[in-house]
Amino acid sequence: MDQNEEADAVPLDKLVRIYMKMRAKLSELDAEVEAIKEQQQVIKNEIKDRMRSVGAKSMKTAHGTVSLTEKTRYYTQDWDSFKRFVIENDAVDLLEKRIAQTNMKLFLQENPAMVPPGLNSDTELDVSIRKAAA
Repeated sequence: MDQNEEADAVPLDKLVRIYMKMRAKLSELDAEVEAIKEQQQVIKNEIKDRMRSVGAKSMKTAHGTVSLTEKTRYYTQDWDSFKRFVIENDAVDLLEKRIAQTNMKLFLQENPAMVPPGLNSDTELDVSIRKAAA
């Protein structure tokens, strides 16, 4: 029996049922992970408050070393002005190196003869499964 015959041995309805059970379990696990991350954040905030109250930037404990590190996140609420700034100042390096997937797809549909140099693409067939109506 080859691989196709083995795959055909399991009815499609059963494969979909198994897939839906797996998706439900992943959803449960996601909820559990999210709850744990929220609890971790509460603990991190408490640790940060305690360290700041004693003026410490780093502390050793029996279970590990804790360090306060500064992280700055930059963002804009005015993309049009930011885009003009980038163009006017030739500051393209201020942007991430990734292609806006939806915009590129639309651009290529509207301009099939204008493929940017160095552009690569991968297309794969995927399966989408939705829950049956009750």
